[in-house]
Amino acid sequence: MSEVASISLISVFLFLLLTAFLIFNNSENRVANLLFATFLFVTSIELSGQFLGDFYRSNAIINKLHLVVLLTQMPLFYCYIKRVCFSDFKVDIRLAWHALPAIAFLMLFLIFNVSQQIEIAYIIVIQAQFYTYIVLIFLELFKYKGIHHKYYSLHSKTYKWLMTIAIVFLIGNTTVLIRGIFEAANDFQKFPMLNLAIALFALAAASWFVLNTMRNPELFTRVNESLASAKQDRGNDTDAFQEEVEQLLGYMQAHKPYLDETLTLHDLALKTEIPTKRLSILINQKIGKHFFDFINEYRIEESKRLLKESELTIQQIMYEVGFNSKSSFNTAFKKSTSLTPSAFRKLPA
Repeated sequence: MSEVASISLISVFLFLLLTAFLIFNNSENRVANLLFATFLFVTSIELSGQFLGDFYRSNAIINKLHLVVLLTQMPLFYCYIKRVCFSDFKVDIRLAWHALPAIAFLMLFLIFNVSQQIEIAYIIVIQAQFYTYIVLIFLELFKYKGIHHKYYSLHSKTYKWLMTIAIVFLIGNTTVLIRGIFEAANDFQKFPMLNLAIALFALAAASWFVLNTMRNPELFTRVNESLASAKQDRGNDTDAFQEEVEQLLGYMQAHKPYLDETLTLHDLALKTEIPTKRLSILINQKIGKHFFDFINEYRIEESKRLLKESELTIQQIMYEVGFNSKSSFNTAFKKSTSLTPSAFRKLPA
């Protein structure tokens, strides 16, 4: 077995290990886990071509099924992204249209053998499908991030995880596509070092997926997608809005709810006795900020005070003011002051 085949075999083993973990892990994200498990299983089938390619090509029926199954990979990934991000996304029969390319080629393969013309058409369709879905996935992630910033006060681990997965698969597929074009331009000559590099990339990605998923089995926080398109009543009761803004700002100064790292818009609404939708309008339209930025401005101001007036370490201050990530704290602090926390502390009083 070649080096590329051996590395691909290890990658497939890791993906199948993760697939089994997701199937048997009983959590509130079970539907999303099953979608991701199926996606990883299909990805394993794709990678298995590195060491089972001759077997597939020598068995016409299995080869056709192999090609059809690969057309479900990106629809599964897209549905997984939607299910993880949005609590109101339902997996039901209405999603069956995503399987139309796979069904079309299944029907085609039942009638015809895999000729060169059909194989070229298949490659064009599967590449067009990949880049269409990857664009849709990025759009969904940006939508999720926007909604999350309106209702939550911390950076989303979900967004970081899913965006990383999407970028990894974009890099991987684009590299394979470039390899195919490069080989076609050189009379289909094979380039072992390029194949080895791609195999190592797949192994690194598989290892990363396994480590992150098993360390964070309950990683995800979903939002309601309908919130993105919900019309917010701007209202014409300016005096009432102004009173509520003053009530909100007074509560923030007196009670410092932002020190709670898990604070959400709903939590703050309960504390201030302002309805959640009304509070969202106050912060987003009247104050002109996302909830995320609104809360973190208070946290940064509190951290600046503690940096000057206390002997606490920077990490202690980070947790004290409501951050749970050093990178998030440093990014927010530098955005506000153009300085790192340590540089700010060194400034003369």
